[in-house]
Amino acid sequence: MKHLILSSLVTLGAVAASQAIAQETIRFAVTDIDGLETLQREMGPFKDAFEAASGLKVEFFPVSGRTVAVEAMAADQVDFVLTGPAEYVVFNARLNAQPVVTWNRPDYYSTLVVLDQSPVQTPADLKGMKVSFGEIGSTSQHLGPVTLLAEAGLTYSTDYEPVFLNRNVAVEALIAGDIGAIGLNRTHIDSITKKFPDQTFRTIAKGVTLPNDVLLVSPTVAPEIVETVRKTFADKGDALLAALTTTEENAKYIGGSFSATVTDADYDVVRRMYENIGITEFTEFVGQ
Repeated sequence: MKHLILSSLVTLGAVAASQAIAQETIRFAVTDIDGLETLQREMGPFKDAFEAASGLKVEFFPVSGRTVAVEAMAADQVDFVLTGPAEYVVFNARLNAQPVVTWNRPDYYSTLVVLDQSPVQTPADLKGMKVSFGEIGSTSQHLGPVTLLAEAGLTYSTDYEPVFLNRNVAVEALIAGDIGAIGLNRTHIDSITKKFPDQTFRTIAKGVTLPNDVLLVSPTVAPEIVETVRKTFADKGDALLAALTTTEENAKYIGGSFSATVTDADYDVVRRMYENIGITEFTEFVGQ
């Protein structure tokens, strides 16, 4: 009997230990990084710094886009996902995922850009023209620029024709006179200026600072784990940011910060942006 009791206690102890280990491991995905090797290369230094600061173990979960990421969370395969503002709104609507920490980057706003010699002076002048946007559903390259046009009184797909071109192709179309303007975020202006040094670009509209990228969490994750993650960013943000920005791919976060006081209401502005393209239900990604 003593041996049976001892054996049972050992078994229960092993189960409890394995559960504790499972709780201390968080599964982490990034919607715009494709494949495990790339995820490890771009986010490895951050992972190491976060594990050291939090005491949690991070297990990368590679995804091939936002749709795969939301399906993985629905299947309880991933706990935390780093994604953009527009994507967060869909995660929240479908799974009740909640924001934990924003990953803030400087100069994160949308613009409408034309060639300097263009007769277009204001967004209203684009009526009847084609306007190129970046990735469909992107906050800064699609929803934000559309909002600038809406504020000028132009209705999506009625007063102008939206097209979705690769950024460099869009510039070539702009030069050829095939489109009237390009919707970009601020950092992309630097990119096209460098790529097309013989051209001068002019910004005809600039949007407000956009809600930032967000680390969101599945509703199935234990509250104490969520609090540990939030506290780690609040207390050790400088060290985490320094590690994150050691890789070239994360240069957009240089000079940025983390904020652990985010709420779902902070993303209501993105929901209003969706309405400018005729979407009032947020359970599907645009273009999927």
